[in-house]
Amino acid sequence: MIVVPDSQLVDDLFPSPNLEARRGPGHPDLLLLHYTGMKSAAKAIDWLARPEAKVSCHYVIDEAGRITQMVPETARAWHAGVSYWAGETDINSLSVGIEIHNRGHDDGYPDFPEAQMARVEALCLDIVRRWQIRPERVLAHSDVAPRRKNDPGEKFDWLRLHRAGVGAWVTPVALDPCDPGLGEGQVSGDIAAAQEMLAAYGYLVPVNGTLDPETMTVVAAFQRHFRPARIDGHLDRSTLRTLESLVAATRPDVA
Repeated sequence: MIVVPDSQLVDDLFPSPNLEARRGPGHPDLLLLHYTGMKSAAKAIDWLARPEAKVSCHYVIDEAGRITQMVPETARAWHAGVSYWAGETDINSLSVGIEIHNRGHDDGYPDFPEAQMARVEALCLDIVRRWQIRPERVLAHSDVAPRRKNDPGEKFDWLRLHRAGVGAWVTPVALDPCDPGLGEGQVSGDIAAAQEMLAAYGYLVPVNGTLDPETMTVVAAFQRHFRPARIDGHLDRSTLRTLESLVAATRPDVA
């Protein structure tokens, strides 16, 4: 249980029983951002603290920016579910999880308010500095579980966080409305190259040169995070060039 908050930014403590010791190295090196997908932050906090829920997170940030800590950062919270990143499947043991209150795509998907984003920015910066989390390991739930999740979604301001020193970002290459991109079932060297780059960045994706449904799901997750102008899983030039820029900026050993 939490005795004192891990961050001076915390407003409330609401301990969840849904936690355990971290496995492996025992300390986080990944920051994972979610939205709650519930009607209110209060309902989300209540659910995350129920033993029968079998879910939890380290922090919840409501619309007004109020930060509630539920699990100590040194403990393993249950927020990632079945997930993968860069060869690892126990994302809960590797990460700090933040639930940002938003009703989500199934209930109107409102914008993230300024007061909320300001506190998200501040808390994320505090966490990545204390744990020395690399920019390319600040991720969306949809990055590590693209077949199941789409949060925090395309409205989330990743550029803002990057400018504050949190997370990776490159300026997306402009979308060409006349370029529909390669679609499902097509085969090309560009698809193979994109698969290789996505896998090198950390996504779980086949490398077979075919834009199969699994690859399209991962491409859509990439678009949602890094090129949200159009999220369709097609490999257009904008998506491919943005991916190339991101890998060149974060993985010079691959580019």
